[in-house]
Amino acid sequence: MTDLPSGRAHTPFKLPTPGSVVDMLRSGDIALAAGVMGLIVILIVPMPAILLDGLLAVSIVFSVMILMTALFIQKPLEFSSFPTVLLIATMLRLGLNLATTRLILGEGHTGTQAAGHVIEAFGHFVMRGNFVIGVVVFAILVIVNFIVITKGSGRIAEVAARFNLDAMPGKQMAIDADLSAGLIDEDTAKRRRAELEGESAFFGNMDGASKFVRGDAIAGLIITFINVIAGIFIGMMQEGLSVQEAGNVYTLLTIGDGLVSQIPALIVSTAAGILVSKSGVTGSADKALSAQFTGYPRALGMSSAVMGLLAFLPGMPIIPFLAISGLVGYVGWRSARTKDEKRLDAAASDLGKAAAQGAGAKQAAPEEQPITDSLRIDELKLELGYGLLSLVKEDENGSDRLTEQIKALRRQLATELGFVMPPVRILDNMQLEPNAYKVRIKEVEAGAGEIYANQLMVMDPYGNKIDLPGHHTTEPTFGLPATWIEPALRDEAELRGLSIIDPSTVISTHLTEVLKANVSDLLSYANVQSLLSGLPKEQQKLVEDIVPGMISVSGVQRVLQTLLNERISIRDLSTILEGIAEVAGPGRSVQIIAEHVRSRLARQLCAANLGPDGNLPLLTLGPQWERDFAEAMVGEGDNRHLAMAPSRLQQFIGAVQTAYERAAQMGELPVLITSPGIRPHVRAIIERFRPQTVVMSQNEVHPRIRLKTVGSV
Repeated sequence: MTDLPSGRAHTPFKLPTPGSVVDMLRSGDIALAAGVMGLIVILIVPMPAILLDGLLAVSIVFSVMILMTALFIQKPLEFSSFPTVLLIATMLRLGLNLATTRLILGEGHTGTQAAGHVIEAFGHFVMRGNFVIGVVVFAILVIVNFIVITKGSGRIAEVAARFNLDAMPGKQMAIDADLSAGLIDEDTAKRRRAELEGESAFFGNMDGASKFVRGDAIAGLIITFINVIAGIFIGMMQEGLSVQEAGNVYTLLTIGDGLVSQIPALIVSTAAGILVSKSGVTGSADKALSAQFTGYPRALGMSSAVMGLLAFLPGMPIIPFLAISGLVGYVGWRSARTKDEKRLDAAASDLGKAAAQGAGAKQAAPEEQPITDSLRIDELKLELGYGLLSLVKEDENGSDRLTEQIKALRRQLATELGFVMPPVRILDNMQLEPNAYKVRIKEVEAGAGEIYANQLMVMDPYGNKIDLPGHHTTEPTFGLPATWIEPALRDEAELRGLSIIDPSTVISTHLTEVLKANVSDLLSYANVQSLLSGLPKEQQKLVEDIVPGMISVSGVQRVLQTLLNERISIRDLSTILEGIAEVAGPGRSVQIIAEHVRSRLARQLCAANLGPDGNLPLLTLGPQWERDFAEAMVGEGDNRHLAMAPSRLQQFIGAVQTAYERAAQMGELPVLITSPGIRPHVRAIIERFRPQTVVMSQNEVHPRIRLKTVGSV
């Protein structure tokens, strides 16, 4: 006897008990593995007819379960395992096809019950004693499945997979944007990303899974052809049957086998078609179809009328058409009545809410509002006369053009300037003229104009007089000549090459320029804190180093406001903070810090003012004016200011205007270049008569930018 090595105990082998086998099968993964192995066994081991009847019944029930699940799910992603289920169902049918083929060819000479009672029953029921009928029915089923349902659902799955994959980056960006805007939290973003990935994988898998159904139909045709030819040959040559006997027996068995396999295949194909065509529809199929068909009672009424007219055509059966017409008409009448009841209920509910609010207001009237409420002001306000209220009227989609343009404007300014503008409050003002509007910033009027809500503004690009009939006026944003015309004259204005602007665009354009001109007033202390806290983690150390040790948050705010005053984007906040860190400290003025930051933003400043040819057009300040400005500077440090004679300043203004007019005739919009010491003071003068003019110092011209001098002042 051989001893076991020390430290290793001998464990006797035990056969699994029936209870342990049941426990193993209760485990889902083991049961699934056993089922798949069973499919492989069916392909190899001959099956008795009684067991085959049971498996054929399982195949039919399994296909019905798949169809019912596809009908009742709320959205396609809830049945994400469908491709796997489709593969298993296809393998089951093919395995049963092989098993029945083995019985038909091996035992077919014994009679029509050779392959089981299920196949025999299907053959007798469909063929009715005539094998031609059975062949035709089987061929029609295969054609419907292969050419109509399978091909259509496969095409839908292919297109859905392609478009879903193309739309995936946009959907990912939308999720990221909602997360950045604070509309959703991190958990919701993760869940939506997971759903997006699952949806993309599902439609991709469905595109491939549809090929299973197509191959199953082809295999059914080939198997049926083989069974008929081989069965007749075996019956005649080996079993001694006559041609008629062999044809009747083997044809009945083969057609019955084909029907038993093709009917579940047709059911599963229908389920696949329903599943892929349900993309974009939420809810079970019956609710979706019922809601969409009964949502338009007029369509049902017209359908009922057409059916009623068809009933009275010569030779038409009156009763079926009149019955269907009456049924459709009744459904249309019921749906129209239901919609009216819902509308009345909604109106009553709104009235009830209004009455409750009114009662609440009456009860709350004696309570005096806190005095502090009167101290609150709106940072941005757009007041409209009563004639312009139609501009903010919601359309059938629940939105209006003016509000959508203002939303787009806020997104555009956030991208251009680097911080989110406060929301614009739109309200009516009965004290204004009917067609007038005003833009207020912190309750102070910053812009006003007059437009016509139901007309179009046209402008000549070359400044010529417009001879179309209408109201001649000036465009409120830039003061250019314009004319308000009726919409019927739009085509004529387009033919003349005139610029056509709708009223909402006029207001949004004016609002854009007003905001850009006053953007520094809208950058609050809270905005700056939000910008600093929103910096990436690796930039937070820089913020900790300079705030508040070197400069306060208020100091950073004033530097950013100085940049915004000249319409310089503060989006590159990390570079701005690095520039502040280099020069900030006790005794440093905001103006000195801002000038140094401008030199750090040289690439950005030059890129923002490049001409169409990629060059930076320059208008230089002449040596005489450089000396005059340098000599006119008095004081030291923060008290340094410009003391130039008014007459000399007037000459400078005239010289600048003349130089820019010459540049405009050349088709150029140059920037004015000065020395660093006098740049802020030159800009302060030019801002009063040409606020859009960019004034840069030599330190702010990036060395890699190509320059083009167009003149001198």
